[in-house]
Amino acid sequence: MTAPFPTRKQEEWRYADLDALQPVWEQFAEPERIAVLPGQSLEQVWLPSDDAVQVRRVAVSLGAGASLRLFALNSAEQYGRIELEVDLAEGAEFELFAANIGTGLSTNEIVSNVRHLEPNGRSRQVVRSVLNGKAVGSYLGKIEVAHGAQKTDAEQSVKAMLLDRGATANAKPELEIFADDVKCAHGATVGELDAMQLFYLGSRGLPPAEARALLLEGFITGLWDTATEPGAICDAAREALRRISSSPARGGGPAELVEGAACQA
Repeated sequence: MTAPFPTRKQEEWRYADLDALQPVWEQFAEPERIAVLPGQSLEQVWLPSDDAVQVRRVAVSLGAGASLRLFALNSAEQYGRIELEVDLAEGAEFELFAANIGTGLSTNEIVSNVRHLEPNGRSRQVVRSVLNGKAVGSYLGKIEVAHGAQKTDAEQSVKAMLLDRGATANAKPELEIFADDVKCAHGATVGELDAMQLFYLGSRGLPPAEARALLLEGFITGLWDTATEPGAICDAAREALRRISSSPARGGGPAELVEGAACQA
């Protein structure tokens, strides 16, 4: 039986492009399930496809002492969503390194709910967004620390780079803690490319689009440094960044850096 279609009254679907999701909902209504057995380690790299709408909904269960590292690139032309529910048993570790790259009218979002159910768990979520035109990039991430899940160590780091006035970054990191001996932190920032760095690169002969792409690569590709085989995701990210750096901001001329870029939290 297909799960009910979501609405924007649900916080986790607040910024979703439901019109784009509607035709493909039956394909993604039930999440994929990944179980990492006690003591095992798993690493996965999630690359974008060529589809205009790309959705990945995954429920993860980590056994005692298990670990999972995810490297994900979210750059759908129309709507991209990466949705994660992660349960950590005692001593389990979860790491997410993910990026939203969007231009035009695209909406790309990463939504996570990480539940520390037992003591000594560790989680890290690092999310970067680069947005142009009227693109929307969102991160909604919740960390839950259950009663008795002492010594939990959890962090969220969210940063967005906006290249145009019409682009929007939404960031909503959230902590819900029911244990008293934990280390949990989150932070979110939004900025734009440094005009002086762009001027310097231009003075060395780099065209504006190349200069923007180079700076944006430095902002994004560091996410993949610890991947065992980062080649494919690095190449895909570079291609997406070069596309966004040279694309028209609103259908007229190259993208420009402007004051007053929008951020909502």
